[in-house]
Amino acid sequence: MSIINPSPVGRRTCSLLTGAVCVGLVFAWPAQAETTLEKIRRTGELTVGTEAAFPPFEFVKDGKIVGYGSDILAEVVKELGVKKLNQLDLPWQGILPGVLAGKFDFVATTVGINEERAKRYAYTMPIADGMPYAMKRKGDAITKIEDLNGKVVGTQLASSTEPVARALDAKLKAAGGPGFKELKLFTAFPESYVALANGEIDAVIQSLPSLAVLVKEKPDIFELAMPTSKDGGFTYLAWVTRPDDKELRDAISGVIRKMRDDGRLAALQEKWFGFAMTIPDEGYLPPGAM
Repeated sequence: MSIINPSPVGRRTCSLLTGAVCVGLVFAWPAQAETTLEKIRRTGELTVGTEAAFPPFEFVKDGKIVGYGSDILAEVVKELGVKKLNQLDLPWQGILPGVLAGKFDFVATTVGINEERAKRYAYTMPIADGMPYAMKRKGDAITKIEDLNGKVVGTQLASSTEPVARALDAKLKAAGGPGFKELKLFTAFPESYVALANGEIDAVIQSLPSLAVLVKEKPDIFELAMPTSKDGGFTYLAWVTRPDDKELRDAISGVIRKMRDDGRLAALQEKWFGFAMTIPDEGYLPPGAM
C-alpha cells in the first residue's frame, strides 16, 4: 500500500481546515446551563408559588400575604440576596404542576410529605410537623376513629390529607363498618371549616398545627377530635423545588436549618401556633426520595 505525502500547499490547506474544524467545534460546544439558584443570585429576583388560603402558614391579611411560611420566606430571601420577590397567590391545585412547568422558581407554601410526591419533587428540610388530625364541631360525639363511620368527612382536594382520609375510609370498611357516608373534597381548607360550622359535614381532616390554631381562635365552634394516623408515616410539612434544582433545595434547607439551630424557627412557631415543634435532620423522607 502506497502512502501519498501531500505537497506543502496541501499540508497548509489541511492544517487550515483542521484549525477551522477545531474552532468550529470549540464554538459549537454547548455552554453549561445556568442553574435556577445561579439565576436568582445573578438577577436578584425570585418568583415563588404560594397558596395564601392556608392559615396560619400562608394567608392574606390587609391585602398582604402573611403567616408562618411567609416569615420563613423573608429569611430565605435575605440569605439568597434577593432584591425583588414575586409571590404568586395560586389555587393549591395549580401549585405543584406550576413548579414543574417552570412558572416559578420553587413552591413557598406548605406541602405535606408523602411517597408519591417524593418521587416527583425535591423536598426541602421540614418547616413543621403536620400530623393528620380530625376536627369536629364542639360537643359532637366523635372521640375515636370508629365514630367516623357513617359520617360526612371533608378535606382539601389534592392535599396530603386526601389520601389519608381515603385510607381511613378503607380501614373502617375493612374492619366491618360502613365507612364514611361521604368524603367531600374542597378547593381550599377554609371552605371545609365553614361547611363544618354550618353542619354540612361532620369532621375535617387536616394537619394538627392548622387545626390547633383554628380551635384556639374559635373554641365555641370547633374542637379537636383525634389523630387519624396511628402508624406515624411521613407527617412533616416542607417546601419543594423541581427535581433538577437540588442545589436550590439545599440552599433553602440550609436557611431552615440555621433558623432551627439559632432558635428563630421555634420563635416563629410560638408566634403562629402557640407551641414549638421538633424538626429533624433526617428520617422525614420515604426511601427513594429525591
